[in-house]
Amino acid sequence: MELEVRHLRALCAIADAGSLHQAARRLGVSQPSLTTQLRRIENVLGAELFRRERTGCRPTSLGRAVLSRARPLVDGMNDLVAEALAEAEAARPSGSRLRIGSTASRVIGGWLRRLRVALPGTDISLRVDVSAHALLRSVEEGRLDVAFVHEVEGSPLAVPERLEQRVLVEREPQFISLSRDHPAARRRVVELGDLAGDPWMVDPTVDGEWDGVRRVLGAAGLNPPVLHGDYLTAASLVVLGEAVAPCQPTSGPRDDMVIRPLLGDPLAVRLLLVSRPGTDIAVVYAQLEDAYRDAARRASGYHEWLLRHRSPLARTP
Repeated sequence: MELEVRHLRALCAIADAGSLHQAARRLGVSQPSLTTQLRRIENVLGAELFRRERTGCRPTSLGRAVLSRARPLVDGMNDLVAEALAEAEAARPSGSRLRIGSTASRVIGGWLRRLRVALPGTDISLRVDVSAHALLRSVEEGRLDVAFVHEVEGSPLAVPERLEQRVLVEREPQFISLSRDHPAARRRVVELGDLAGDPWMVDPTVDGEWDGVRRVLGAAGLNPPVLHGDYLTAASLVVLGEAVAPCQPTSGPRDDMVIRPLLGDPLAVRLLLVSRPGTDIAVVYAQLEDAYRDAARRASGYHEWLLRHRSPLARTP
């Protein structure tokens, strides 16, 4: 195997994050995949680059030497890609283009529809990714113009310094999805203790989700069984009563499950719109805000929550 820039980028991510788990999240890959990649890199170089400890990973003396040479190369490649994309953009025929990215959200459809009306003649493309860090990296490298991302409370995103950000919602509560025959489904607000005996379903590929759920359950003194899987699998298990799962409050109503707020709103995310410097996002942000308000009004449980908490999002603009 020959070393490539992607290998150097992985080494820098491990050093910056201090752990393979956190680095894998930032890179948008699985931890086993990153561990295997690191082992292959170390085999090529003939020695360990990181010392694995209980608290994470620390570079060895060889690792520090490699990183001192790797960082300028990674930064140089990032600059090369960004400059090449800028040159290519300047050489494009007349006509505007907007490349947006987003983590999974119920507002994407309404946002896209509004953007096409507000920006006629603009070539609008969309990329959806479970990893907010992968989207941020794409914005930084010039492959996306803007990204709408979710930042799990207690697990801050590593937003590149050169990017600009606007907060759409400072703290959006995460609700819980339950089967219709779950005992707690009859209540308007569910307590964490009501779910202590239920398996919890989380998606470990979503940046910060598992860490956020684990932190909240630990703070409540709970240690329920935890299942890992994607949103589609989670929904199918919830319907059958095999699990409960966190969900966005804007999730639409379903006949086969119920969605309820958690008492005290222990799980929450911050919603951000991130862009490259100099990008005019006024219209993009306005349409996103309008789409979010509409989605919030359509989700009756969330709209009731907003009214109870006197949120400005409940008002008609």
